[in-house]
Amino acid sequence: MEKNIQTKLEEVRKQEENLIFKSFSNHDALEIGLSIIESAKAFDKPIAINIVKNGQTVFHYAMDHTAPDQDIWIKRKSNVVLRHHSSSYFMRLYNEMKNRSYYDFYSASPYEFAIHGGAFPIKIEGSGVIGVITVSGLSQEDDHNLIVEELAKFLNKMFEE
Repeated sequence: MEKNIQTKLEEVRKQEENLIFKSFSNHDALEIGLSIIESAKAFDKPIAINIVKNGQTVFHYAMDHTAPDQDIWIKRKSNVVLRHHSSSYFMRLYNEMKNRSYYDFYSASPYEFAIHGGAFPIKIEGSGVIGVITVSGLSQEDDHNLIVEELAKFLNKMFEE
């Protein structure tokens, strides 16, 4: 059964509310990044992954056969998270539900922002968003879900389908 936009939006909101860190180190970024790479192999498609903490890239990896274009997608999707403190997929669904153009409503350039799933905020309990994890190379839902699944494992959280 195909889920409607409202249902997907509520799922993503729940993920964002639950996938919060007590602290986040560069070593955590390394562990999560390597875990995402391992899980991505099941898709048999090349991905690029980027993790930014406090404005610094602390993890970046591009599988063989990725293109430099994926780094541009990563930057554009990351910009959405850093601007709104919500995942890029949430912002896409939210604007679809409102039946409006993200770019017009927020006066955002499509050259700088991309509301495609695959960028997820790194939130610290009591502090808020301190960074972003971004994946590029799969469908937007798969990019998003890959991050969510690995964060859920890392934080020992489970979500019902």
